Amino acid sequence: MKRFVVVGLGNFGSSVAESLFSQRHEVIAIDMNEESVDRVAPYVSRAAVGDAKNIHTLERLGVKGSDAAVVSTGDDITASILTTMALHDLGIRDVYVKVISRDHARVMERLGVSETIFPERESALSLGKRMSGVGLLNYVSIGTGFSIQEMGVPSSWNGQSLRVLALRQNYGITVVAIHDVLSDKMSFTSDPDTVLKESDALIVAGNDEDLARAAEVV
Repeated sequence: MKRFVVVGLGNFGSSVAESLFSQRHEVIAIDMNEESVDRVAPYVSRAAVGDAKNIHTLERLGVKGSDAAVVSTGDDITASILTTMALHDLGIRDVYVKVISRDHARVMERLGVSETIFPERESALSLGKRMSGVGLLNYVSIGTGFSIQEMGVPSSWNGQSLRVLALRQNYGITVVAIHDVLSDKMSFTSDPDTVLKESDALIVAGNDEDLARAAEVV
C-alpha cells in the first residue's frame, strides 16, 4: 500500500483521490474549502481543511514520506506553484499537477514536476480525434505524434485474419488487443490467425497519421 496526497478537491482532485483510495492506498486529501473536504471525507483515509502552501500544515497532516502527490488547485496558479514547492521541500519528488494553460504547464515543468495534466485540452483532443475518424472509438496520446486508439472493425476487414490483413506492413499499426463488444471480453492476442468479427473493436497503436489512414477504411 502506498500513501498519496491530493491537494485541491474539485471534480478532478476528488475523483483522483477516490480512485486511489478504491485501490486500497492511503490517501490524504486537503482543501481550503470545508464543504469540499466533507464531501470527499468518506472516500479517503484522511480529509482535512488546510493551506497546503504552508509546509508546517503539510507536516502536521502527515504528508511527509508520501509516495506521490497530486496538485489540483483550480485557477489559482500561485497556489499550485507554492504547494508544489512545499511538497518538494518535504522530499516528495513525484508531484502531478493539473494545469489550466500551456504557460501554466511550462512553469510547473520548470519546477520539475513529474507530469502536468491538462484535462480540458486532452478531452478536446480526444473528442476531435473521435469526430474526425470514422471508425475511431477512443483515443489516448502516448507522445507527440503517437497514440493508442480503439477502432471498430471496418466491413472490409470482417472475416479476415490478422495475418491476411498484415496491418503492420500495410498500415504501420500494431494490434495491441481485440475487444469483443458483445461479450465485453478483451483478448490480448498476438495470434496472426485470429479472425476478426463485426462485433470486434481493435486496440491499435502507432503513428497518428497511420492510425488516421486505417480509421478511414470502410
